[in-house]
Amino acid sequence: MGWLSLPLCGLDFETTGVDPETDRVVSAAVVLRGGGRPTVRRSWLSDVGGVEIPAAATAVHGITTEHARAAGRPAVEVVEEVAASVVEAVAAGWPLVVMNAPFDLTMLDRELRRYGLTPLVDRCTPYVLDPRVLDRKVSRRRGSRTLSDLARHYVVPLYGAHSAEADALAACAVTYKIANRYRFLAETPLPRLHAEQVRWAAEQQAGLRDYFARTPGKEHQAAGVRLDWPMIPAPVVTGSSR
Repeated sequence: MGWLSLPLCGLDFETTGVDPETDRVVSAAVVLRGGGRPTVRRSWLSDVGGVEIPAAATAVHGITTEHARAAGRPAVEVVEEVAASVVEAVAAGWPLVVMNAPFDLTMLDRELRRYGLTPLVDRCTPYVLDPRVLDRKVSRRRGSRTLSDLARHYVVPLYGAHSAEADALAACAVTYKIANRYRFLAETPLPRLHAEQVRWAAEQQAGLRDYFARTPGKEHQAAGVRLDWPMIPAPVVTGSSR
């Protein structure tokens, strides 16, 4: 039996912004979907460690600073529990589904490190399925490939987009749909499929970087395109010299 018969563990964050090096987790969800099991949902709201949630971020996910501080749990507890839930799923042998994995997994890594917690890379080695990378591999269509775009294309309901739980569930459903439509993905053993995505993602990002470099007005964006997948390595911290 291939990986498509297993439960998929979906991970998603809503955050204070789009830079995982400096921004914070606002809400999080870890879900289990498929594999002949009942769907399981776990969601968290963080107090964001006392930082402000910018208005632009609130406009996306609807969570204000005031609400996060009043109803959220301590950020350190949230990120630890999220990491523990991921580790539990990985230990069970289940794939980890993360839409745009380099953002969310890097965000989780930096939040864990920020609070002096054990990084995910030191806890487990997940096999990741990224529906954006998979879709870009199998489909040459033009246009945006947000989760909402993929949900429409693969006819997956997405209720409450930009809710961490809704997005995590939809990412799992999209991944199932892609693998059922393009059977070579479902038939590829999970370790190999993970390794292939490392290569595919690098190729895709290199293509995006080249596009920016040759497009007037977008040249400055080329330098910011990273080829790392599924996570951007943490910066190396060097000791100060005396």
